[in-house]
Amino acid sequence: MLILAYISRGFLFLFTQKYDKELSIMQKIKSFLLGSCAGLLNALFGAGGGIIIIPYLKYRGLSQRSAQASALPALIIMSTVSAISYLCKGYFSLTDGLIFIPFGFIGAFVGSLLMGKISDRLLNVVFSLFLLYSGIRMLMR
Repeated sequence: MLILAYISRGFLFLFTQKYDKELSIMQKIKSFLLGSCAGLLNALFGAGGGIIIIPYLKYRGLSQRSAQASALPALIIMSTVSAISYLCKGYFSLTDGLIFIPFGFIGAFVGSLLMGKISDRLLNVVFSLFLLYSGIRMLMR
């Protein structure tokens, strides 16, 4: 899992606008640890890697829009690894989630169109409110 998290971290920075060919040792350690935490959250909860990756990319100088878009390659890899692991362990069948694929595709397409029309500030506020709402909702259950 840690190796895959590190690989996904590599993909993440490969697709960012602020990719540095020579990351400092501290940046590599931070990226490794944050990538590992993101992979762990993603595997345990089925989501959550973006909660770690997006703020880190913003800290590294990316805009909210770029951070969210740049996190997607890493999240795809983490989600795929988690799904394959869950499938092999018999936690779900492929048919359980198939109904969400066409609607998820449509939602993702519409969201990508809207993202270009929303200011970074509004995107940041909506992302933050969504995280807050999700946390409160989880605590209330």
